[in-house]
Amino acid sequence: MPGIELFGIIGFALAAYSVIANDAIQTLGTFLRSNQHRSWVVLWLFAGTILVAVMAYGYFSYNTDVAFDRLNNIPYPADGIKWYHIIPPAVLILLTRASVPVSTTFLVLTMFALTGGRETEGLLGNMLLKSALGYAVAFGAGIVVYTLISRFYERWIANTQEQGAAPYWYVFQWMTTAFLWWQWLAQDLANIFVFLPRQTVEVGGQTEVTMAASTVIMGAVLTLALLAYTFSRRGGKIQEIVNVKTNTHDPRVGTLVDIMFGVILLIFKEMNDIPMSTTWVFLGLIAGRELAVTYVAGLRDRGEALRDVTSDAGRLLFGLAVSVALAFFIPWAATGEMPVF
Repeated sequence: MPGIELFGIIGFALAAYSVIANDAIQTLGTFLRSNQHRSWVVLWLFAGTILVAVMAYGYFSYNTDVAFDRLNNIPYPADGIKWYHIIPPAVLILLTRASVPVSTTFLVLTMFALTGGRETEGLLGNMLLKSALGYAVAFGAGIVVYTLISRFYERWIANTQEQGAAPYWYVFQWMTTAFLWWQWLAQDLANIFVFLPRQTVEVGGQTEVTMAASTVIMGAVLTLALLAYTFSRRGGKIQEIVNVKTNTHDPRVGTLVDIMFGVILLIFKEMNDIPMSTTWVFLGLIAGRELAVTYVAGLRDRGEALRDVTSDAGRLLFGLAVSVALAFFIPWAATGEMPVF
């Protein structure tokens, strides 16, 4: 198995921070929002414990692959990690600081998908198709479910804000957050560990990835540290996307959103091992919910809600364009070889 390289360590660190600050906060956003009265250390210990448990489960149940088979189609570069591989996560950090909810899957993995030669041919198209399907399913689920319940559920929440949620709602939210966080990690750990050494082996006629224990431990320690930093900042700039949505400070809202988001991710995880954008799924679900809450329950100005939803979608497409542009032009400029779609 190849050793850890300097650019690999830099890329992993940048990707871990940018993925946590962008995607993870969208996953844990309602949790942080409704638990802002609690110490960030307590919240970090909760999320960190689940993170370690997920990595341990992946390591022992997936033949040492903590990426849950999401890197089966993306072999470790034969000539190692190059300088241009670390540009996408660096750009992602800048976009995150500007509150742009780009897809880390596309921004980070597209570079590997387009520079992997024939082995990764067609992968970008499959990732895009699966992510677009995820957005559509999540948007539809958000529209249908919240159209059915908004008149009584969302209005009930809005009308009982002064009394606050009963304590058991926080218990429910922590349970559903644990479920969602697990499903998100199973999808997005690939975006981080793609920079670290791994071997691709054939097991039973299928391609599988194996990782060294030292690699996994180092990755877990660094990820926990970056998660602590992000929690200490209460999510940072990207958290604003969650904060402006209707009633997201209420655990009764977060509980239902977490269940729906987690179930959708679980379904797509079991579909195949092609990586997908969890950001697209999240924003699809939030968009469907926001429109239903606005048009059915009348809890927000329609024009404002529509501008909010279309703005999020526009920034997703902008992030996709940036991802493909970086993955295509930078390696081409560096090597003179055209990337393979």
